[in-house]
Amino acid sequence: MKILLIEDDLSLGETIQKWLELDGYIVDWLSNGADAKNVTVDTYDCLLLDRGLPGLSGDMILKLFRGQKKSLPIIMITARDSIADRIEGLDLGADDYLVKPFDLEELSARIRAISRRTSQQTSAIFTHADVTLDPATKIVQKSEESVSLTAKEYAVLHTLMQHPTRTFTREELEDKLYAWGNEVESNAVEVHIHHLRKKLGNTFIRTRRGLGYTLIQ
Repeated sequence: MKILLIEDDLSLGETIQKWLELDGYIVDWLSNGADAKNVTVDTYDCLLLDRGLPGLSGDMILKLFRGQKKSLPIIMITARDSIADRIEGLDLGADDYLVKPFDLEELSARIRAISRRTSQQTSAIFTHADVTLDPATKIVQKSEESVSLTAKEYAVLHTLMQHPTRTFTREELEDKLYAWGNEVESNAVEVHIHHLRKKLGNTFIRTRRGLGYTLIQ
């Protein structure tokens, strides 16, 4: 799961990022609201959003992202703690509202809860050829036999099976797999694709030279 954190408090932002990475999440962190204009929203599974941001307010970012990806789970994290503030944030489109200061364990629990709700809403099982992928349980099967995948192999496969006719560039897949600033080996995606082919068959994923990767139709 890849999370975008937009928080201008540097100490809090660093603490949240490190905490969630220990939970196994990939976390990209922005400290200036204006930088959100350059974000590819489809890359993320959850947004943690402060309201009082420099450059572009959290409320404006929420409206911007909601227009691009209506299903994106959004949790507001803010010091604005009045009932009116909470109602306003939720009415703007936030899925949850967490008032500072908050316990990091509670933040993790709320992310898990919002992830469960999202999985239930989008729990359709993806099928292509003889391979099935269940987003709710993270179970992948080939010819009804379970296939063991690493987290990054699963993420690549999930992305491809969500859009079986689309060709994804290597850069697009890397964006799904790694946080900003993380050193990515030049052949990382190719390695994951190679392992998926060994587990699912060489006729499942096609390399379109100079373009990227897609499922074989």
